[in-house]
Amino acid sequence: MTPKYIDIHSHVNFTAFDADREEVIKRALERDTWVINVGTQVHTSIKAVEMANQYKKGVYAIVGLHPIHTGASFHDIKELGEGGKEFTSRGEIFDKNKYRELLKDPKVVAIGECGLDYYRLDSESISKQKQAFVEQIELANEFNKPLMLHIRNNPEDKKNNAYFDALDILKKYSKVKGDVHFFAGTLEEVKAFTDFGFTLSFTGVITFTHDYDEVIKATPMNMIMSETDAPYVTPAPHRGKRNEPSYVKEIVKKIAEIKNLPEAEVAAAIIENAKRVFNI
Repeated sequence: MTPKYIDIHSHVNFTAFDADREEVIKRALERDTWVINVGTQVHTSIKAVEMANQYKKGVYAIVGLHPIHTGASFHDIKELGEGGKEFTSRGEIFDKNKYRELLKDPKVVAIGECGLDYYRLDSESISKQKQAFVEQIELANEFNKPLMLHIRNNPEDKKNNAYFDALDILKKYSKVKGDVHFFAGTLEEVKAFTDFGFTLSFTGVITFTHDYDEVIKATPMNMIMSETDAPYVTPAPHRGKRNEPSYVKEIVKKIAEIKNLPEAEVAAAIIENAKRVFNI
């Protein structure tokens, strides 16, 4: 069975969905949309795996440690809830054995979201992020699973480039490919990552700004994926509401419009890309 749409990066495992998680997944599946929930630390990774195993088909998990959770970071209520019992201000030290156990589950299709986040930059944070990133790449190599990358620059910092720093690490350590989630790089970075074999995924942001039009035009169709990053960045026409996987079709529609291709052709290409990258 092949779905019409796929949301390759969602967080229905976050506390933002505690009240209606099953309804949200049901709505996506009823709308012929598959969902991959992505972990950001050990607890949200465990939740993603538990959710994937509640469904026979169409719901998958990715497990890993987000770069901002390698150190003391801000507490996002949508992610970890009020009070954040699972949140540690010290940050999580990546434990290969814990994640190795999760990776044994056949519903786990990749490792991440891992990478580099330079948004709140300090040298101690960067060295912790790089260490956790390398360890997750090593685990991806061990299991032959793709990587789900989180890469974010600091717009004020012109000296450090998280995209090229991440690519240097990948070229040195990685035997696997994967996807650059919420791609927000330049045309130079499009070429660097797609030439290296990584797909780029786009979110609802493309439905309400033209900032990504040239990047999407420059990205080959066989290297593009669709994601919501729910509960964040809700696409038009649903802005103002909490985002959810069933809205991913709005992103597919916009990619088709930007690339001047039939929507059905774009939707089918994205499904093929997801099947190829995540082996589903």
